[in-house]
Amino acid sequence: MDLRKLFLNIGHAEGVSYLLLLLVAMPLKYFMGLPEAVKLAGTIHGVLFVAFVVLLAGLHTKQKLKITTMVTLFLLSIVPFGTFFLERYLPKTSVQN
Repeated sequence: MDLRKLFLNIGHAEGVSYLLLLLVAMPLKYFMGLPEAVKLAGTIHGVLFVAFVVLLAGLHTKQKLKITTMVTLFLLSIVPFGTFFLERYLPKTSVQN
C-alpha cells in the first residue's frame, strides 16, 4: 500500500473527526447536555490522531522528510480544516509500505 496515500486518507479522516468534535459533539454536550457525544467523537478523533502521528513518523523514516515539513504537517493536524491542505506540503514521492 502507498504510505503517502494512506497518510493523506487518515489525515482527511482525522480532519473530519476534529470538525465533528468541535462543531457537533461539543455543542451537543454544552447546549443539549449530551456528554456522550464528546466521548464518542473524542475517542474516534483520538485514534485517528494517533494513527496520523504514527504515519507521519513512518513517512519521515521512509522519505527523510525535512523537520520543517514534519512540523508543518503536524501543525496542520491541530488547526481546524488544516488537514485538507496536507497534500500541498507533502512531497509528491510515493512510498510503498
